Amino acid sequence: MPLNPSRSRAKDRSGTSSVLGWPEFLSLNVPPRNNRAWRRSGQSRSQQNQQSENPPEPGEPSVKERREATRLPDEDCMLLNPSFRGIAINSLLAIDICLSKRLGVCVHTTSSWGSMRSAVTLLALTGHGITWICGTLVCLTQSNTLAGQEVLINLLIALILDVLTVAGVQNLVRRKGPWDISPGFLDCVALDTYSFPAAHASRAAMVSKFLLSHLVLAVPLRVLLVLWAVLMGLSRVLLGQHHLTDMACGFALGFLHFSLMETVWLSSGACQTLISIGTFSWGSVH
Repeated sequence: MPLNPSRSRAKDRSGTSSVLGWPEFLSLNVPPRNNRAWRRSGQSRSQQNQQSENPPEPGEPSVKERREATRLPDEDCMLLNPSFRGIAINSLLAIDICLSKRLGVCVHTTSSWGSMRSAVTLLALTGHGITWICGTLVCLTQSNTLAGQEVLINLLIALILDVLTVAGVQNLVRRKGPWDISPGFLDCVALDTYSFPAAHASRAAMVSKFLLSHLVLAVPLRVLLVLWAVLMGLSRVLLGQHHLTDMACGFALGFLHFSLMETVWLSSGACQTLISIGTFSWGSVH
């Protein structure tokens, strides 16, 4: 005999409610929540249960320590919304590094211009700080005129100012060159151990501008002096010691040193006093 339909539906509802009361189906009776919060709370509960069921041994790291160890550092994270300024600066730096590496054709003897490495190194030596300071001191000892001594004393002060300023900026920025090349002995003596700014370019710009302003030179010599300054800054790029931006900033810093030296120019009397102090000839001071 068939069952009453109303009784069968009531029985189905009671059976369904009893089934939903089982522990396996308790989550179906929970009202919907925020998916992220629910997922995060579920993960934290599962991790706590797993940690409570399987506590770490004394030598093993905990779950929290493992999670912190696998977390990426901030510098390795991708910046999803960079600014236009950051994109422009990074692009210019990438172009600078790429071009500087391409121009490093005299880095090694096996490079494309390796046969010219000795000549380029000799050219770079003519703009070294030690070379110019020692040469200026020798010329100062051989000079007998007050005007010549005045120019040489101011040039010596400008050279010392250039060396100290460039060394300070280099140690502040600490930028490496485009090629992994350790500085030489003379570079370490002249405190030229980093890339930015280029010390040779700064010195070449300052010296050339100084000599053009205070010496009477023929036109061919003036052209050669300007050409020497340009090739001096470029030689360090060819040797892989500096970037192109280092050379450009070095030229700008050299012109700044010249302008500063023109502002604090020492007179002939002050230069004679310095010469007397340096040679301990106090009786010659009038």
